[in-house]
Amino acid sequence: MESFEEKLEKTAKHLGLTTEQMPRHIAIIMDGNGRWAQKKGLPRVKGHHQGGKTVETIALRCVDFGIESLTLYSFSIENWKRPKAEVNALMHLYTQYLIEIRPTLMKNNVRLIHLGRLGGLPGAVQKELTKTIEKTCANTGMILALALNYSGRAEIVDATQKIAQEYKKGKLGLKDIDEQCISQRLYTAGLAEPDLLIRTANETRISNFLLWQISYSEFYVTKTLWPDFKKAALEKAILAYAGRNRRFGTIK
Repeated sequence: MESFEEKLEKTAKHLGLTTEQMPRHIAIIMDGNGRWAQKKGLPRVKGHHQGGKTVETIALRCVDFGIESLTLYSFSIENWKRPKAEVNALMHLYTQYLIEIRPTLMKNNVRLIHLGRLGGLPGAVQKELTKTIEKTCANTGMILALALNYSGRAEIVDATQKIAQEYKKGKLGLKDIDEQCISQRLYTAGLAEPDLLIRTANETRISNFLLWQISYSEFYVTKTLWPDFKKAALEKAILAYAGRNRRFGTIK
């Protein structure tokens, strides 16, 4: 089985880049499922169904490309405000996909993790999400982080509450509370911060996504609606990333 570095080297060569120019962690705000369906005169749920297929396609491309982590913004806490019928249909889709995707994740050595508040999800989704996480937990390949019932602000609140509880119990002192302390108590603890953040459907908002983690991520916005986002679109985003001068606050 090829290592991350071997895959990354192949991809870089294919794109005319060096491995240093390749992102290791890609985060995507998947937008445009509903608009894709409406443009075709279909119910919005059909767009979400097609978007689910794109998730699998892009995840497998990232595996092939040697990407170490892929984080997908799938359902925000704010999305509960959508019409009840659409939300119920989405939850049904999540339940089915979490079952159906297991063989693919296992075959490709992908580990699934969850970002968000598990308790706020319907029981069936919680059950299948937990099963898929447990089944893939020993996989050593790409990490697929699914942001489901997620909010960047809620994540920071939850991390702050953990720190407050530990401080109250005497496990932490004031001097222990620094950036590393906070990072270790976020949903993304153990994950590298995203190098590249992609948003589809020509939207330019962050939408409460990874507010702490994207401090130095490069942003890439495309007009492409998520169901139409394919290999060529991913390669275009990587090439755009490779052309950026990442200064991290310094002068270069």
